[in-house]
Amino acid sequence: QGDVAIIAGRAFPGAVAAKRKRLEERIRRQGFDQVMEAMAYTWFNRFVAIRFMELHGYLDHGYRVLSTTNHTNERRCISRSCNDSWLPEILEYGEHVDLPGVDQDKVVELKLAGNKDEELYRMLLIAQCNALHKAMPFLFEWINDATELLLPENLLHSDSVIRKLVKEIPEEDWREVEIIGWLYQFYISEKKDQVIGKVVKSEDIPAATQLFTPNWIVKYMVQNTLGRQWMATYPNSSLKQQMEFYIEPAEQTPEVQEQLKAITPDSLNPEELTLLDPACGSGHILVETYDLLKAIYQERGYRKKDIPRLILEKNLYGLEIDDRSAQLAAFALMMKARADDRHIFENGTQPHVLAIQESKGLDAGKMTEALNEPILKVELLPREFLFEEMEEERAPLFSRKRLSIKGEISQADVAQLIDLFEHGKTFGSLIRVPEELAEKLSTIAKRVEDVLAYGDMFGRAVAKLIRPIIEQAQILSSYYDVVVTNPPYMKGTQMPSELKKYTECSYPLSKANLFACFIERALELAGRNGLAALITLHGWMFTTRYDRLRGMLLDNHSLVVAGHLGANAFDTISGEVVQTAMFVPCLSG
Repeated sequence: QGDVAIIAGRAFPGAVAAKRKRLEERIRRQGFDQVMEAMAYTWFNRFVAIRFMELHGYLDHGYRVLSTTNHTNERRCISRSCNDSWLPEILEYGEHVDLPGVDQDKVVELKLAGNKDEELYRMLLIAQCNALHKAMPFLFEWINDATELLLPENLLHSDSVIRKLVKEIPEEDWREVEIIGWLYQFYISEKKDQVIGKVVKSEDIPAATQLFTPNWIVKYMVQNTLGRQWMATYPNSSLKQQMEFYIEPAEQTPEVQEQLKAITPDSLNPEELTLLDPACGSGHILVETYDLLKAIYQERGYRKKDIPRLILEKNLYGLEIDDRSAQLAAFALMMKARADDRHIFENGTQPHVLAIQESKGLDAGKMTEALNEPILKVELLPREFLFEEMEEERAPLFSRKRLSIKGEISQADVAQLIDLFEHGKTFGSLIRVPEELAEKLSTIAKRVEDVLAYGDMFGRAVAKLIRPIIEQAQILSSYYDVVVTNPPYMKGTQMPSELKKYTECSYPLSKANLFACFIERALELAGRNGLAALITLHGWMFTTRYDRLRGMLLDNHSLVVAGHLGANAFDTISGEVVQTAMFVPCLSG
């Protein structure tokens, strides 16, 4: 009615109607339960992220958004009643906070009203999320859609989710970013109990398989892969004193020493060292690796302010089928970088942590046609391309010229790419990219970036859809110096039908359990000169179902180090017993 939307008898701003319509369309497409689950974890992740940042002083305005300080408590008790002394600090200082889209006059008006705290807080909280969008778009999408509609109500009540997050977790527990992984494991624990031991639906694979890796296990794997490679080239490195779980190589015969010398590089460039976690969860392995890489860069004399950006841009890669845990993994890495560089949010640096996306419903023909449509691109052209009538001595060396450039992307390649990731959320990093397609990915990616920069509205929309598919294909078609992971554990009898068929066809040696398939895949991704480290169930070492896998490992690989951990390595929350072994295999010969 005019500028007002009437929904269930209540009046809302007119813009709410369009947002609600988009929400309805998404529910029709994905189902009510799945959309509500996504909205719930989106806000959970944001609350956790803001809580961590406010306690570490990473918010530009300097005020707490979810909690308060003793100083603010004292001020509030003088100006109001002490009954609301826990209210978020940003409410008290709202008129001093510069956030995108916030009208300071409106803030003052709501504060003076005396009974508009809830409305004011929602406005400030949404503005805070939007302020973090540029630095972390993977977690803080610009809030102008259904996400805003489903921000929980009554956030200032004593039993709200924010109040519980602040009250029930002591501030000292937020000192290390490791808390992000623990919070996520508890977040999904109820769902895990519901699906464990059953045939699992594709959308429930993350809940059924994710298990937070204890810190000492992560250190062991990282130090005996990346750390081992560094120590092999620089045996006198001081890093050895910092690696408490590093296993010193055994003394070798002169013949073996010569063989090792032949395959050990004389020098290593820190900027060229790469590590992939193909099932990265909430990012614990990536975070631990960040610390070791930082020490490596420091030993080589890099400037402190350059190190965080270099690690995020050049060294670390993570893949995950679960959008929510990939968000937290990327966030955890950004927090490590922010601790070392207070300007990291400003320079556009983003971690290479991707949630694998599916390509269902994408039309190869229409997408190829859109990508190949001519685009007007501005380029700097050398003097010889200028109009002939211009006198050569007066012509500038370069000139801007608008060029109409048609794409030459093959529909067959786009179709193959779409087909490859039709079940991306189910197959994850087990997907192998054919070599012929891998060689063409950089060309396709270049055209996509050009279309995003210069194409029309439809072309840009298509480019945005296919861009993440290309990015994940590029990561899966590369080789890494180190591959470290705690892979998902799932018996073949519990796999959804598509995954069961895929592993039987693509991983016949290891199809009995998902973790065994990841052993094979990790070794492939590490390539000829790389190292892989995994923490898995221990059955691959001795049960008959893994006879062929063991044969392949013994014929083609050597175990560098191994530890049989038994039943008590993990705190599984539910009490589930997980018998584990961790090991570092490498390619022999």
